Amino acid sequence: MATNTLGYSRIAPLYAAGFTTAFGAHSIAAGLGSEFESLGSSLLALGILLAVYDVAEVILKPVFGSWSDRIGAKPIILGGLAAFTLFSFLGVFAHDPLALGLVRLGQGASASAFSPAASAAVARFSGNSTGRYFGRYGAWKTLGYVCGPLLGAVLIWWGGFPALFMCMTAISLATAVWVGVGMPKLPVLPKVRYTLKDLARQTVEPGFMVPTMVLAASTGALGTAVGFLPLMGTNVGLNSVQSMGVVSLLAISSALIQPWVGKLKDQSRLSSLTGMVSGLVLIAAGLACAALWPAFLSLLACAVLSGTGIGITTPLGFAHLAASTRHDRMGRTMGSAELGRELGDAGGPLLVGAIAAAISLSAGLWALASAVLAVALLALWLLRAPKAL
Repeated sequence: MATNTLGYSRIAPLYAAGFTTAFGAHSIAAGLGSEFESLGSSLLALGILLAVYDVAEVILKPVFGSWSDRIGAKPIILGGLAAFTLFSFLGVFAHDPLALGLVRLGQGASASAFSPAASAAVARFSGNSTGRYFGRYGAWKTLGYVCGPLLGAVLIWWGGFPALFMCMTAISLATAVWVGVGMPKLPVLPKVRYTLKDLARQTVEPGFMVPTMVLAASTGALGTAVGFLPLMGTNVGLNSVQSMGVVSLLAISSALIQPWVGKLKDQSRLSSLTGMVSGLVLIAAGLACAALWPAFLSLLACAVLSGTGIGITTPLGFAHLAASTRHDRMGRTMGSAELGRELGDAGGPLLVGAIAAAISLSAGLWALASAVLAVALLALWLLRAPKAL
């Protein structure tokens, strides 16, 4: 079933689902750091509150991805969004660290359901236009990643955590209704017997491993930029508005280029290998700019270069996964790939933060840039065969 016959209005609810999961993951992070003392929380509790959402996603995304193959993507997406709405509403009444932790755990488990199912549905609906539609899907997801902390900070400043959770409740409820009304039901495809040996073989196949590593590297750079660029802006004398403006520039750069990159991919004017490697090189160059010369202009260069690189790698990575995966296994594949992204999202900032604490922030950025370049070289080696392009 191709989207060419469905129209944009039928696949747009999936873009909203992608925005919702990204917004939900990052929106609360902006306020926890400034509010945790008023909650009577320790630094350990703060770390747990920040991590529990991602921990749930890391564990459950492959599981729900497989379930979407068995019972269909739409029921999993609707169930996940409904549960996310419920936990977000309960968050309005959460006033202590334990309650917030349980709410975030529930939100993460709910997002684990609808996120990989939405990716799999985009892949199946897109037909031969995977680049185009994953370009749009990735653009909305990137906006959620970056707009989450910005809007979250404003909402928490205005009305505390209840205002933020009410906003998440409204967004997820509206998305659930939109999916229920606007998304066609995908038929469940007959499954071929699949063993653990087959799963292990797929995990190390270049068609799965390389785009997953590329997505993990780009998401790690995104998480690092969102977390550390405002700090670097403060260190060079920028106010909070200017620092957030740098992050917004990264989001705009990434969101604007993704649909265009996807279109070039579908028109066979840009190969997956060339695009993914080029995108990773741009990300590494952006990180190097910030590490080499911490100043306002270098931060702007970092935002533009890294945002552009993320905008190139994201749709190409997902499109390559979709093109190399059978439709009856799409949910499990996307769930496993999303697991890789979550590990990158956590690993990038953790790597930079650990090295920054031991040496310096510049050293941490250099380390991440080196890791991104290493992934680019590995992709170049593993996908060097013409049939993998």
